[in-house]
Amino acid sequence: MKVFEYLDRINRMHKMVVRQRTGTPSEFALQLGVSRTTLYEMIDELRSRGAPISYSKSLKTFFYNEPFEISIACSLRPLTCTEEKKYTGGNYLSKILFFRTLYNEISTVIS
Repeated sequence: MKVFEYLDRINRMHKMVVRQRTGTPSEFALQLGVSRTTLYEMIDELRSRGAPISYSKSLKTFFYNEPFEISIACSLRPLTCTEEKKYTGGNYLSKILFFRTLYNEISTVIS
């Protein structure tokens, strides 16, 4: 599922920026498995959410101008019978609806 890949990539990106070990933009993109354009789109997305990311040409690394934290958590588990009935009325399609709802909620958070 692409949402989990995206969350993992953001987490790896953050750790590398904190350590100031990203390398050049091309090297950073390669390490993350994305194009340079996608890397800059991800950086712009984080900046729009308050991440103070800058790039040092002399050090050849991205860094945070001030302390910054990204906390990403995702938990998946089967619903109990009681929860299933509460949320879906016990319909057969409840499992499909649960994962669609989860995906839509995560997509909203990312967007």
